[in-house]
Amino acid sequence: MAFERVAVVGAGAWGTALANVAARAGRSVTLIARTETSAAAIDARRENPRLPGIMLEPGIVVSGSHELAANADMVLLVVPAQSVRTTLTTLRLPREIPVVVCAKGIEQGTGAFMTEVIADEMPHVRPAILSGPSFAAEVGRGLPAAVTLAAADESLARDLGQALGLPTFRVYHASDVRGVEIGGATKNVFAIAAGMVAGRKLGASAAAALTTRGFAELVRFGRALGASADTLMGLSGLGDLILTCSSAQSRNYSYGVALAQGAAPPAGKLAEGSFTAFALVTMAQRKGVDMPIASAVAAVIDGKLSVDAAIESLLTRPFRAEGV
Repeated sequence: MAFERVAVVGAGAWGTALANVAARAGRSVTLIARTETSAAAIDARRENPRLPGIMLEPGIVVSGSHELAANADMVLLVVPAQSVRTTLTTLRLPREIPVVVCAKGIEQGTGAFMTEVIADEMPHVRPAILSGPSFAAEVGRGLPAAVTLAAADESLARDLGQALGLPTFRVYHASDVRGVEIGGATKNVFAIAAGMVAGRKLGASAAAALTTRGFAELVRFGRALGASADTLMGLSGLGDLILTCSSAQSRNYSYGVALAQGAAPPAGKLAEGSFTAFALVTMAQRKGVDMPIASAVAAVIDGKLSVDAAIESLLTRPFRAEGV
């Protein structure tokens, strides 16, 4: 399929950036905001206040009607992970079309990954996942980035990637859906830890150690859930972890800095890792996977440990062989 018509459900920064990508790739794009009022405001200026300074590509239709998603050949679901299920209930997709979730997280309460949520709510559609090291502002401006798009049917993932791909937005395809979801969800938690390290001014050496050992936890967790090592080492795993653990552009990193400094989290910027941490640790415990960094982050967020106590708990762990 050519996937000529793309509906982007969710007009936040990332949804707007992906709408621009799809339009630049020659697709007919509808960007669907939460309300008609929000849609009208974006359309009037042809600029989203959540992505300031970046104009919408010509031809993008902006609407607050979720019913328009039913006319698309492909739906990009770009809403927060904890809102995926409720958003799906607002859509009426009468035919078997691909729904590509672009959120990175694990659902609280159920412990479900995002494609599992889609399968629960819309068993007739074809779920896929898009993830990788990418900041909305950079992608929106057309700066180079590379991501992974995975679906159980790899030929579908390839076709979807070709429909969205650009020289400046390289889309690699894969069939390891769970591996891609694990990388995207877990890296957010480790980015919070990296922000704590920065907020406490522990230095570049500590930041490198944190990122490396965080990756070891990501790999252990991924293996326990059957993810491919190649996926975990790829863009959606190691690549995204490096990006989000090293830049204040990352909402999760900035959230960790705020926690470490006793400040309020950045206003209007959702840190997905703050919701994923407990679900991740709970799942890891059930699988018998040791994840001390993720557990420390969850304990800080839940108010069970101070940042200093969490750091001390990690620094005083017994010495051991480095193996993953």
